[in-house]
Amino acid sequence: MSDAKPPLMTSNRPYLLRAMHEWIVDNGMTPYLLVDARHEGVRVPPSAVKDGRVVLNIAARAVAQLQLGNREVSFMARFGGVSHSVVVPVAAVLAVYAQETGQGMGLPPDEGEVAPPEDPSGPSTSPEPPKRGGHLRIIK
Repeated sequence: MSDAKPPLMTSNRPYLLRAMHEWIVDNGMTPYLLVDARHEGVRVPPSAVKDGRVVLNIAARAVAQLQLGNREVSFMARFGGVSHSVVVPVAAVLAVYAQETGQGMGLPPDEGEVAPPEDPSGPSTSPEPPKRGGHLRIIK
């Protein structure tokens, strides 16, 4: 028996993000990202940030040049009628979900990644995916 540890794998976050994006789009819904705007490397207009978070519509009709890379999400979008380059490190993405239904996925921190500290002023009131009842039914 060997004491050798298995090799470290790359983060699964960009793969989950791309898969959820594709699933949402394939179902005719609007993909949104919930982003920790305090994370290092996030470039979004400050006016879009509320309580340290920003919700971004990444539908094809809302953005141009969308790139869902392994390290960052980047695209061009209009905020208040002005075009901006947006860059979001994948590690800053908290969730990806369909705007219409709230269905999607919260992305857990990678191993070794530290969750952002809570705001000492109290709980956040930022927009989050709407809470919906379960979509499974018990059939007798």
